[in-house]
Amino acid sequence: MSSDTDHRSAPRARVAALTGPGGRFELTEDDVLGSRLPVFAHRQRALHEVLHASVAHADREYVVTADSRLTYAQHAAQVASLARVLRERYGVAKGDRVAIAAANSPEWIQVFWATVSIGAVAVAFNAWWSARELAHGLSNAEPALVVADAKRCARLADCAVPVLSVEDDVRRFLTAHPQAPLPSADVAEDDPAVILYTSGTSGRPKGAVHTHRNLLAVIEYHRLNDALSQASGDPTAPKDRVHLLALPLFHIASLHNLVVPRLATGSKVALHQRAFDVDAVLGMVERERVTNWGAVPTMAHRLLEHGGADRYDTSSLTAFALASAPSTTAFKERLRRELPFARDSLVDSYGLTESCTAVAAASPADLAVAPGTLGRPVTGVRLEIRDPLGEVLGEGEEGEVWVRSMYNMLGYWNDPEATADTIGTDRWLRTGDLGCLREGRLFLVSRRSDLIIRGGENVYPAEIETVLAEHPDVSECLVIGVPHPEFGQGVAAVVVLRPGATATEEALREYAANELAHFKVPERWRLTTEGLPRNATGKVIRHSVKV
Repeated sequence: MSSDTDHRSAPRARVAALTGPGGRFELTEDDVLGSRLPVFAHRQRALHEVLHASVAHADREYVVTADSRLTYAQHAAQVASLARVLRERYGVAKGDRVAIAAANSPEWIQVFWATVSIGAVAVAFNAWWSARELAHGLSNAEPALVVADAKRCARLADCAVPVLSVEDDVRRFLTAHPQAPLPSADVAEDDPAVILYTSGTSGRPKGAVHTHRNLLAVIEYHRLNDALSQASGDPTAPKDRVHLLALPLFHIASLHNLVVPRLATGSKVALHQRAFDVDAVLGMVERERVTNWGAVPTMAHRLLEHGGADRYDTSSLTAFALASAPSTTAFKERLRRELPFARDSLVDSYGLTESCTAVAAASPADLAVAPGTLGRPVTGVRLEIRDPLGEVLGEGEEGEVWVRSMYNMLGYWNDPEATADTIGTDRWLRTGDLGCLREGRLFLVSRRSDLIIRGGENVYPAEIETVLAEHPDVSECLVIGVPHPEFGQGVAAVVVLRPGATATEEALREYAANELAHFKVPERWRLTTEGLPRNATGKVIRHSVKV
């Protein structure tokens, strides 16, 4: 029987050969925002360079959907046309923000590349946001332009900045200047490129700012993983792999870790549009010969409940990953037992919006020898477990997870206080998650304080409580996570009504649905006239509240 050391020795040697001096992915130290960090020596410096290099893939397919196909050559030409319109007609300049409020589509991806290639900042709004949440995003990001699909346009009726329609304006602009040169911009590596919003612990979503350096480092990380797969005997060339995109583009899983690196590698992105549907997705896997799929546990749960995976040819699927939300060891074992493509390929990982890519990743071998682990820190990441005073803890001791890398975000947009609370000395990022290290592997004890992870979406109770507290019949309220058979966790609310209040559960649910994205609306309610339990300092004792 092979030991843990045995199964790690060969991969470590391959990583060392590729990242050591003279290696294709050589790591060296460089100054990053005043700190010395390991970076890839042979890297690009601006995202427009990735677009320019992509034309070499010419007639290969970049993005395919159920009813459309876009080659690399077509994509580059259309992005160039759109970029010219953004610059010349709308005056979008370096550093300006262009907000994207839309469901997944090839046009979403093209707006992104046109924006970052002229040095502007792509701001990805959550497509499920309510009008209230969109208004906050607009106030925070202060975009020069908004791109929205028809559904989101209706929620932006009072927007004070120009709004372009995906269906009409963008599609027309993509072919308006067929001979336009590829765009470029004079940007520094640490200039902002993207803003992604993460639910706020204090009641408002925060915009995590990712730089050109961050995204280009993620590209090299994925190129390195491709090279490691080749070195370990994978017969499929990276450019011949097909990656299924079924998660929202306003997530790092889809944008930073799929759409962006695949433009660099010449791979195909199979884009599933609209709500997740097992038959439609498995049909795409079969039709496009999908090789790689990163899913949230909720999707995997639906696959198991569907029970019809064997009706589709999924033999091409050789890489199946869980991401964005925690899952149990028992659940992973069931996936391997019931889904043929998960049997030898299932991997797990840990990351957050602020880290841009995975902080740690667990291979099938890791999961076999250390069930429950989220793996070892990925290349370029340093990880520590610290106590409340910031002191580093030892083997097996539980504390807060801190990470430091070239992938970590610049900070939160227009929020220096939150940035200072999250990014410490020497660019260390405190995650707020609790865990421990055992034999170099990360084990998570709990996610951020009070955080609810519903189907891969982060939900902070404070944001929902802020909305409910504004209702005239509500005296105080508390939102907590409860077990959910499909989404892992559901949202529950305990509402203390004012004397004489007439609000019902249905009325409060409708009120919340008008103010919040659907996944934040509580599914379980308890209305009461008794005050919430509090300690001597007046703080609500959350763990003693029952729904």
